[in-house]
Amino acid sequence: MSTPKTAINLYSVRALDESLTDVLDRVAAAGYDGVQFAGPYSPIAAEADPGAIADALADRDLGATPPHVGFEALRDDRERVLSAYEPFDIDGVVVPWLDPSRFESTTAVDAAAADLDDLAADLDAAELALHYHNHAHEYVPLDGELAFDRFLARTGVGVELDVGWALVGGDDPADRIHDLGDRLSQVHMKDITAGGASAPVAADSDAVEFVDIGRGDVDMRACAEAAAAVDAEWLIYEHDDPTDPTVSIDRGAAFLDAV
Repeated sequence: MSTPKTAINLYSVRALDESLTDVLDRVAAAGYDGVQFAGPYSPIAAEADPGAIADALADRDLGATPPHVGFEALRDDRERVLSAYEPFDIDGVVVPWLDPSRFESTTAVDAAAADLDDLAADLDAAELALHYHNHAHEYVPLDGELAFDRFLARTGVGVELDVGWALVGGDDPADRIHDLGDRLSQVHMKDITAGGASAPVAADSDAVEFVDIGRGDVDMRACAEAAAAVDAEWLIYEHDDPTDPTVSIDRGAAFLDAV
């Protein structure tokens, strides 16, 4: 058992009107070990040289987790993506989303799994492992099983479990972390209220709300303990809609340090 490092997904602070280096200053001051690039604060989107961003991370003693990169970009614009992340010491990338239509039938699920396996084989040449980040729409029932379970059985890619969305899907996030074992190297520590439900809740339901970490329905401590038990490398804080992103940065770091 090992203690995971902590990071923040920079999608959480996309509303900030600050330079990437200013954001990195905040992240370092809060006490995180690293960042997960996503959205406008990424080497692909930011108006800065990737090498300069890598130097900025090193100057602040911050690491980089496998970043979020869209499936289409990895498939169709791979060389640009690989070039943007070449200066960083990363060993993988994460597909953050596949459309709900890719989980609406057994045929669609099987095709999605095959597409990710094909992409994983291509990325293997660049010594990058491929991971998939779930939402709640993967948890639809299909012929007596969950689409997510069928997907996991038919693809060999890693999983970056989002514990908040897993709860909305009716999952027990800590149990799922244990089940995934060494397929899971990083966990998205997102807290959500879901009406206390243990069954799937519609993602657009009034019962679903993004909340400050530790104030929702997810047993965050159990998730952190499960992540340590399977030797996950990273606990990654994410808040989809913080009231104040600057406060959220500090609160997320303090909570993860406490668990």
